Amino acid sequence: MNFGSIIDTALEKTRTITAPIGDFLETTNLPQQISEVDFSGLFTNPWFLVPFIALVAYLLYKQAFRDLIIFAVLLGVWYASGTEYMQTLVVGDELQVNKVLPVLFGGAAILGFIIYLLFGRSD
Repeated sequence: MNFGSIIDTALEKTRTITAPIGDFLETTNLPQQISEVDFSGLFTNPWFLVPFIALVAYLLYKQAFRDLIIFAVLLGVWYASGTEYMQTLVVGDELQVNKVLPVLFGGAAILGFIIYLLFGRSD
């Protein structure tokens, strides 16, 4: 058995696992729904706001500042992904490299910060 056939077998097994997940996400239009979120409507909706405030209050009560910081960073990334700058990263069919590099390095810095919070510090 050669190495190429082992890789092909592993890739085929991976496809059988991930294909139903991809089909589910495609049928529910989840990526489209996430990209079209109305932030002002979301943060004035009590069905979202009450659990959100409860989670933040719980994290403050437990003094889980690391988790609160990670939560805030993820919310910031979610907000930044919907800005006009992110919408202009691809113009037509062409990727704007001068705009992608700051996003790439910013993402690497954020990922490094989260890894530092999770594994580098002790409470």
